[in-house]
Amino acid sequence: MKSDLETVMHDGDIFRNADSDGRILIMTAVEAERQAVTRGTRDSKRFNVQLAGFGPASAAARTAAELAKGSYSLVISAGIAGGFKGRAEIGSTVIADRIAAADLGAETPDGFLSVDELGFGSSVILPDSKLVQTLSDAMASEGIPVTRGTILTVTTGTGSAETTAKLTARYGDAAAEGMEGFGVATAAKLWNLPVLEIRTISNVVGPRDRAAWRLGEAFAALEAAGDILRRVFTE
Repeated sequence: MKSDLETVMHDGDIFRNADSDGRILIMTAVEAERQAVTRGTRDSKRFNVQLAGFGPASAAARTAAELAKGSYSLVISAGIAGGFKGRAEIGSTVIADRIAAADLGAETPDGFLSVDELGFGSSVILPDSKLVQTLSDAMASEGIPVTRGTILTVTTGTGSAETTAKLTARYGDAAAEGMEGFGVATAAKLWNLPVLEIRTISNVVGPRDRAAWRLGEAFAALEAAGDILRRVFTE
């Protein structure tokens, strides 16, 4: 009898969108995140886990540099993040069904205008929906608390109730906030590759309170996410 995870893997037809023989590039911001993911993937040759650096500009540049070196079937931005209250609890995992550059635009007397509204491009990149569904189903089948939603990319981490309220007003389905996803996704898009963003939650988005952060729980969840990636993509 197949396990719940095996049923998801085979019935989900995940390789319809990602070549089963292709390598997968995973970009994390910092070394501690890279190590957590690598522990989960167990140094599988299927995955190349590299550092994106801090922020979307570094993430885009470093991801592009890695993609120029080799052939990949999928790009993943992974790391810890803040979760929006009521959407993603500490220690849980968020998989993006939208990756949004939340502060890319302009302030006006009447409020914020996105780059889309300004007519200069798009602030949203959509991950592959079938991969998102399959991966979230695989995590849920293993009892991992997982949420699908918009993951915001910001250049300044949110640290006040006022900014939190503005972001949630613009993005009602915002589940998490990071600083690299849109950069990684932009590079993947240039190579016409599918992209995913996976974030594990260390703190609540809002007034900055480092004492309330639970980094250990977030890193443990990130390692578990790496293990699921390994099992889904290599078994």
